[in-house]
Amino acid sequence: MERPWDVNPAARFKRRLGKTAAELGDSRIGKDCPEFWELDDGDVAIIGRDATRLLADRIPPQVSMAPDERIVVVPGNQFRSTVADVVDE
Repeated sequence: MERPWDVNPAARFKRRLGKTAAELGDSRIGKDCPEFWELDDGDVAIIGRDATRLLADRIPPQVSMAPDERIVVVPGNQFRSTVADVVDE
């Protein structure tokens, strides 16, 4: 069965959302992740720590996760810094 949404393999990174981890003091170096990026097709890519093995056994019963999905964790302050860049169109 085909999914109603899937990753667009032709999508390109368009712009960073929010502040970098280095700007917020969550990174020792500027090239460290995490990052939030809007893609040119309107989707959002999140680069963060793969915490699937650490948290998968704690997923609430009403939440499901496909075999090709991962739990990605980013600093809360960095996520909140994206609010100013996210617009409801």
